[in-house]
Amino acid sequence: MAKQINGIQQLGVGVTDIHEAFAWYRKHFGMDIKMFEEAAMAELMLPHTEGEPRERHAILALNLEGGGGFEIWQHTGKKPEPPSFELKFGDLGIFAGKLKTYNIQKAFTQFKNQQLNVLTEICSDPKGNFHFYLNDLYGNLWEICQDSYLFKKQKSVTGGVFGAVIGVNNIEESMRVYQQILGYDTVVYDTEGVMEDWKGLPGGESRYRRVLLKHSKLYNGAFSPVLGPTSIELVQSLERIPIGIYEGRLWGDPGFIHLCFDINGMDELRDEVRDKGFPFTVDSALDMDTFDMGEAAGSFAYIQAPEGTLIEFVETHKIPLVKKLGWSIDLTKRKPGPLPRWMFSLFAVMRVK
Repeated sequence: MAKQINGIQQLGVGVTDIHEAFAWYRKHFGMDIKMFEEAAMAELMLPHTEGEPRERHAILALNLEGGGGFEIWQHTGKKPEPPSFELKFGDLGIFAGKLKTYNIQKAFTQFKNQQLNVLTEICSDPKGNFHFYLNDLYGNLWEICQDSYLFKKQKSVTGGVFGAVIGVNNIEESMRVYQQILGYDTVVYDTEGVMEDWKGLPGGESRYRRVLLKHSKLYNGAFSPVLGPTSIELVQSLERIPIGIYEGRLWGDPGFIHLCFDINGMDELRDEVRDKGFPFTVDSALDMDTFDMGEAAGSFAYIQAPEGTLIEFVETHKIPLVKKLGWSIDLTKRKPGPLPRWMFSLFAVMRVK
């Protein structure tokens, strides 16, 4: 099977208290579908955990309004270490998560009424798209973006993950991953200067080059209808030497730990990324045909972009549909293409109220 990217499956979020985090993201961001939860040893991530297996607890949460999920992740074998410095735009790695909303005024008003740490007013990006920024309970930066894509209307004022803001050393160099491998072939804007919509945000007074990327190809995987379209924003500092967001810390420590794409064709992707100079740093298929994640199973692999961002790829083999009845679907036994919309409605059985 030819390699196919089906959308952003999830954004990894390292936290200090997984139950507190899940409750907060469920309440405020509508991430209330618990696809799986597992406490286990992260044995295959050795290149990114100082060569040692690490005990962890993970929850994959989804919002049926559309968009990628959150993989909420906590180190349990060691104390999670937050960054020792204030992160600023342009620092290397995933600086902010993008969430979609169909009604940005409603989202802004609700978050203000809930007394969340909303950092800006509703403003426009360089292309005129409406957005605003807020911090979550751990100080992670989220960009709330107006977007018309809606899978299924929910009570939440936001949908799921729409993309990420990523600090890079050199935009052209990093484009080799985001354009050539991940398929973000459309440049929405490419601008330089002091950004009006970043005033008051960390580092917002400095000059940057800023590029927003989208994909022209329509995603057509099993989960593409609920994952929806996505975007990546690359930010390069023009005035200071940026710092690696995870410098001196481990993958899984607090912050945005990786960006994960749902794919088909892991074998073909393995060859492609090797030939383009970004070989897998982690490859579960070398150890087992399928990786058991409790209620779900599949193969996963990672590459590292030039600026250090970890990009995960997951080829899903099995997912739960109705846990209480033991119903699941084996994706290896069905033809490629989107799952029927009614099947996604079964995910609501996994909603945590």
